[in-house]
Amino acid sequence: MTELFATDKLKALYPKVKQFIEEELYPSELYFLKDPWDEVNHILKAKREKAKELGLWAPYLSEEEGGAGLTLTEFGQLSELLGRTPLGHYVLNCQAPDIGNIELMHQFASAELKEKYLAPLMKGEIRSCFSMTEPDFAGSNPVNMGTTAVLDGDEFIINGHKWFTTAADGAAFAIVMAVTNPDAEPHKRASMIVVPTDTPGFELTRNIPIMGDMGEGYLSHAEIHYVNCRVPKSNLIGEMGSGFMLAQQRLGPGRIHHCMRWIGICERAFDMMCSRAASRELRDGRMLGHQQTVQNWIAESRAEINASRYMVLHAAQKIDNEGSKGSRLEISTIKFYVADVLMKVLDRAIQVHGALGITDDTLLSFWYRHERGARIYDGPDEVHKASLAKAILKGYGM
Repeated sequence: MTELFATDKLKALYPKVKQFIEEELYPSELYFLKDPWDEVNHILKAKREKAKELGLWAPYLSEEEGGAGLTLTEFGQLSELLGRTPLGHYVLNCQAPDIGNIELMHQFASAELKEKYLAPLMKGEIRSCFSMTEPDFAGSNPVNMGTTAVLDGDEFIINGHKWFTTAADGAAFAIVMAVTNPDAEPHKRASMIVVPTDTPGFELTRNIPIMGDMGEGYLSHAEIHYVNCRVPKSNLIGEMGSGFMLAQQRLGPGRIHHCMRWIGICERAFDMMCSRAASRELRDGRMLGHQQTVQNWIAESRAEINASRYMVLHAAQKIDNEGSKGSRLEISTIKFYVADVLMKVLDRAIQVHGALGITDDTLLSFWYRHERGARIYDGPDEVHKASLAKAILKGYGM
């Protein structure tokens, strides 16, 4: 928690969440990550129920909906805390892609969709996934995709090929981005449609191995074929052709969630790195932490993590006050900056641990495998850097 951005509500909730993850999640992390999903899911369900009982459930939701009614700036600081364990967000029902889908449907879905899909999703009774990225088209260009949804009477017929649909394995429904208006201008061609995963023609081809780790359940990324999937026209979210706009609305808060989670990972990796440096003896009386290179890594990591935190919370505050559109440059900036810091800190922590760092006996290798994509997902860093530079140079008359 950062005093400059702290509130009375956050000060009351933060220590409770901290105690919960330290007592309930830290001791079991490696067990959960190594064992099959079916064997650990019932234990995670029990942890989720305990989080509800303690009043920690989905704190970004309003109090009427069972949450704590936190602002994005408040929740961002909890997101960092939850990010210190791979299980934190999931156990409190704050995990992507569900949190993004909840926020999206809360704002734009019809009453019918909210009752049928959103309500059980907020309660944690079901999971969801978000199906946008395609293997045949550059993910950095979200207006270019091949999946189509053609109206046939009162139904959409969806055909297409998606991948990196996170957490599709076991999800009850997908929010699918598909072209509905092929002749419209590029940013008005696509729409978002709810597709239950038991719909005929929804074919989960595989969970994609990430650096050798296929994953399952919530911890997975699926390749999906949509083959003549028929869903009611009423499953449309928002207006026809509003998919790109909805995606942008979803990305702003999502970047805060991800970046603060990355900072939480950095803090945990930093703690592991410092503990290792202070306890690993190279020779009599000479610790690893006496090496100047290791000292440099520790100092650089501390500065970069602190800078990242203030940068992200400033962006969150601006989104709270001005919305995602008015915070576009800040959102781009934190994405590439924090993703880079994340990989630097993880790499340093692994190096300090030596051979131990690349085993699955610590969390470091898990995070390195699964978070390397941070510099690719939601637009590669290079795209965000170019966008920011162009905006800056525009102010100089270029």
